[in-house]
Amino acid sequence: MASALANSTVTIGGKGSSVSPSTVYAVSRGVSSVSIDAAAFEKLSQSKRPSPVERAQDDPLTPLLLTAEESRAALVVLLNKLVLCDAAIRPGLLSLIVDTLNLASGHERINFCSASGFVTSIAFMNARNPDEILVGREEIGVFETSCAASVAICAILDCCSSALMKVVDAVAALSCEAARADVSALDLFSSGDGFSMKDEIDVASDMKTLLFGSKLVGQNDSSFFSEITTVNGSFREAVRLLHVRTRVELNSSTKVKKSKVIANQGKEKAFIASVLPLAMSIQSLSESSLGRAKSSINLISDSSLRSKVVEVFEKSCPNLDGLRDQFHSVTENAASGSNYVRVLQSVYCLLVKFRDILAWEAVLALFSLEIDDSIERAQVDSLKDNKPDGDIAKGEKKIDKRKKKTLGKGTSSIRQLLRDSALCKLSTENVSMLVEWASDLSKYFDPMDTRLDILLSKVKEIVESNEVRRLPKIPKGTRDFGKEQMAIRERAFSIITGVFKMHGAVALDTPVFELRETLMGKYGEDSKLIYDLADQGGELCSLRYDLTVPFARYLAMNNINALKRYQIAKVYRRDNPSKGRFREFYQCDFDIAGQYETMEPDFEVIKVLTELLDQLDIGSYEIKLNHRKLLDGMLDICGVSSEKFRTVCSSIDKLDKQPFEQIKKELVSKASADSLIVEEKGLSTEIADKIGSFVKRRGPSLEILSELKREGSQFLENAGSIVALNELEILFKALEKAKCSNRVVFDLSLARGLDYYTGVIYEAVFKGATQVGSIAAGGRYDNLVGMFSGKQVPAVGVSLGIERVFTLMEQLEKDRNQVIRATETQVLVAILGKDLTLAAEIVSELWNAKIKAEFSLTKRVMNHINRAKQSGIPWMVLVGESEITSGIYKLKNIEANQEEEIPRERIVEELCIRLGII
Repeated sequence: MASALANSTVTIGGKGSSVSPSTVYAVSRGVSSVSIDAAAFEKLSQSKRPSPVERAQDDPLTPLLLTAEESRAALVVLLNKLVLCDAAIRPGLLSLIVDTLNLASGHERINFCSASGFVTSIAFMNARNPDEILVGREEIGVFETSCAASVAICAILDCCSSALMKVVDAVAALSCEAARADVSALDLFSSGDGFSMKDEIDVASDMKTLLFGSKLVGQNDSSFFSEITTVNGSFREAVRLLHVRTRVELNSSTKVKKSKVIANQGKEKAFIASVLPLAMSIQSLSESSLGRAKSSINLISDSSLRSKVVEVFEKSCPNLDGLRDQFHSVTENAASGSNYVRVLQSVYCLLVKFRDILAWEAVLALFSLEIDDSIERAQVDSLKDNKPDGDIAKGEKKIDKRKKKTLGKGTSSIRQLLRDSALCKLSTENVSMLVEWASDLSKYFDPMDTRLDILLSKVKEIVESNEVRRLPKIPKGTRDFGKEQMAIRERAFSIITGVFKMHGAVALDTPVFELRETLMGKYGEDSKLIYDLADQGGELCSLRYDLTVPFARYLAMNNINALKRYQIAKVYRRDNPSKGRFREFYQCDFDIAGQYETMEPDFEVIKVLTELLDQLDIGSYEIKLNHRKLLDGMLDICGVSSEKFRTVCSSIDKLDKQPFEQIKKELVSKASADSLIVEEKGLSTEIADKIGSFVKRRGPSLEILSELKREGSQFLENAGSIVALNELEILFKALEKAKCSNRVVFDLSLARGLDYYTGVIYEAVFKGATQVGSIAAGGRYDNLVGMFSGKQVPAVGVSLGIERVFTLMEQLEKDRNQVIRATETQVLVAILGKDLTLAAEIVSELWNAKIKAEFSLTKRVMNHINRAKQSGIPWMVLVGESEITSGIYKLKNIEANQEEEIPRERIVEELCIRLGII
């Protein structure tokens, strides 16, 4: 960064050019000069007619005086804003600002409080008469709305804090070794459900890479080390938040329309909202860094030397009281809202103090490691000895190399780099040199120090070169399944497939991706969750969102009029991951397509659903049921226009997660003076209340049905509702005869959101303690096939949300303390030795007899037994030299811990008898 910008010229207004925080900081430090692109300058000279000259009014406010660095940064920000704005700017003003920037000194005298103060101050600096500086309404407006001082300080903050993001991790890694810290807190992994913090995981990953191979990390479980991932991760997050806003603001233009500059729109307030998290994270970093520095001191074994170090450290390093006072200044000024620039200046002062603290942490870690004789070094580099060719002084003892400990490969390189590039050399005899070294390191960590570029490059090189040692991650919203989890899944799939086949369903498989046109327009508002694949120069494709639309496409494409099918496959949704909600997951679908008697297939589908949930044995559940025609009839009765049915239904569908009062706010706004105006859904309060009186009805199916069909019911006045009620009466009576109506709840609030439902709709919900939401859902979709072929093929189906069912099954296994067997192995052939040919002979006989068997080769009997116990293998055939000689093998019952001697020729027969294999 510094090497690239040193003695360079920053050109403003060039084609495709932009101003970055680092260039602003380089100008502020005087290492870069400024010029205006010649073409841009000429364009400004020949552009629109400038606004009439105005004399900027004197501002009675106290002048806003910045430091020289801040003033130079503010000048380059203002210059860029003037060049970028869409108004006619006088070139003379731009030239004057460039001349001011390139002056050697005096920038701290510039007044940024007002346009008049600014013009006067830069005029005097350039020995010009302020009255000769021509400015108009538009120039003054750009000055007043550019917030140049605030943007400039944010750019400085951004540049300096961004440079420290990797440094804090490297220094913390050195402290972990110096203080023998417990680094188990670095074992973080992405959960895949959106609940893990990316920055914290990245910090942990980088730290582990730096510490890879270290034999120094130990048992010091101080909170200052266990909180590294959280504190450093929050710092990264805060820096990124500020960087995004600063980068955009630096290069955004000021809009001017009809000689009026568009208002500031609270720009400075937005900056304060961005820097307050940074201030909080800097405060936390400082406290954590000080704690680690003290931990490094505590590991110095020589009490006299330790006391000297403590004295120097406490006298020279910024302390917590000073930090807290500085942070209090930040929050106090922010709360008052009177001087936002002062808030930003205070945050920068806080950052500079932290940089000093970080330098002290690094120095003390390096010093502690330097005087530790238990550390193995690649070469004799101890500064305290400083003897040519590594001579050993008389009376000194060589330390047994076997007892020495090694630093991590990454930290070893960082340590060597910091020592070699330091301007002063550390002496263990003169601890006062620590102050000089800490001062040097604080300058080292400044973005304009060329040494920092080398350090950051080294850290990047270490992290990237050790990429193979970093634990890989999986995308958010996905999961890996271990052997125990797969055992549960396979058992569940077996149950599900068995139920489907019992009802005569046939298996079907469709491509994992479909033509984009096949999927679009079928899912309403959820269409935005479809994963689109990159265009490879051919057909536009998307990953399937569910299994129902591909099924309908299959029927239409093959001109099939009737089919009872099941499909178990993965689907993909570009959703926000959360607990129980994934981006890749299995669906288990059962559908019946074709012309049948009223409610014939609907009954069977719901019966299949109850059988599935009963046999999976997940606990208590209920199936909420409604009818799309009844729902539409209800909305019609309430006075909702037909074009708003779907959007109102999307609100009603949230009633299982939110109370009706919350839903009502979504439907209805506050009344205006003359009428009830609705912001979103277009409903009056009266209509919303009427909807509320209906959707609160739920209960036993036949009981609620009789209420809705009672004489005088408004539903009997609606044609669609009458059809729905008659169909539901047939369905409910059939379910009652099938002895599963107790599982069904008639719920008028159920409003499945998918656009293709036309009749009965239902949703299964788990009623236990574990909150997983809906576990199955479905309904009738008579028009979906016709959307592809024009030929109507009515269909009804259900989809089981198997991932949530797996979650319930796994929790039940844990609650019951049941051991989950990942394999079905029945016999372990244990060979006491390395005779593979013998193992091959015996185990092949078992496999040929349809016995599930494994084999193991080792001389240790307990290794065989432990493997059998860990895998839950019930039987073991034990064969050693004596068994081979005698021809009598040992058959061991692992659970009962009993052995029998069986002749070699009868071993397969005996196992078949015990395992019940005929």
